[in-house]
Amino acid sequence: MGQLIKLQDYISRYEQDIYRYPIQFVRLKQQQWEKVKAAYLAGELEKHYGGTGYSDEDDELYLSEKSGILSKMKNMFARNDRKDEQVVEQARTAPENVNVFSLHLPARPESLDELKQTFLNQLLRFQMKWGSSTLYEKSFIDQGFILDEKLRFFLQRFPDTCLVLYKPIFLLKNAPVEAECILITPTEVWCLSFLEGEEDAAFEGSNERFWMKRHHIHPDKKVLNPMLSLKRMEQIVSGILSLYEVTLPVKKAILSRNGYIDYPLSPFDVQLLDKRHFPDWFKRMRSSQTPLKHQQLKAAQALLEYCQTTSSRRQEWNQEPQETGHDESTS
Repeated sequence: MGQLIKLQDYISRYEQDIYRYPIQFVRLKQQQWEKVKAAYLAGELEKHYGGTGYSDEDDELYLSEKSGILSKMKNMFARNDRKDEQVVEQARTAPENVNVFSLHLPARPESLDELKQTFLNQLLRFQMKWGSSTLYEKSFIDQGFILDEKLRFFLQRFPDTCLVLYKPIFLLKNAPVEAECILITPTEVWCLSFLEGEEDAAFEGSNERFWMKRHHIHPDKKVLNPMLSLKRMEQIVSGILSLYEVTLPVKKAILSRNGYIDYPLSPFDVQLLDKRHFPDWFKRMRSSQTPLKHQQLKAAQALLEYCQTTSSRRQEWNQEPQETGHDESTS
């Protein structure tokens, strides 16, 4: 399951500590899957995961016990804003073992494969919140992203070691520039652009501003040349990585999973992954077992530094601190 480290301009906990959260997410996902699987094999799935609906509170990975460490953090924060760093450090080192993921089963799965798919589908919603929130802040996600087939494709069908920036907005000289999809693997960085239409649609490539889409049923239609946005995205990514001395190669590709691309004079450094070539590329990406690498995390950190972020402070941090029985001003 690919990790969503940046979604549009939403805040991301990966921005705070890229060297911690990718490993933590993999560990938490594996732990939860083993629990669900064990309950299924023991015939106790309904006992532990049935009967209650999915609530927003269930999947708050950060500390959610009101009477626990979070309350202490709020008191510290209220006493002195300058102690923010102490709060963050405590949050980083505190145990995060409360209700990590809540699985709700509308019906008993008929097989382990069906159980796994149910698990992944519901984990997707959790991952959206996990990738768009921090201890202090959260972003309000457009529900359209939950149904976005392309985003779901990257998050559910790629390895855990693939870090995904989906439609990130880069701030370059105070000018926002939206990219499409950037995939950071342990060995390379992919700038990806989708070019898809009806099943078996054929796209005729050229150096012009528009390409032609042809289909045996639907009329011909002009589409914007995907090379334009792809080249701009690659320039941004390469420039940032060069600035931070990241040595991972940057590759470009146009994806047309259900159609064909006819472009004999295409640039040598762009891969056209249409219906004929996409399966082999996808198989290679999925079969990679290379673990997370330092250069990969360094690349992710560099790109996140230039991403635009919009968020809101969590409501619980705006509440009045609880009475502690002593004068806060003298602390």
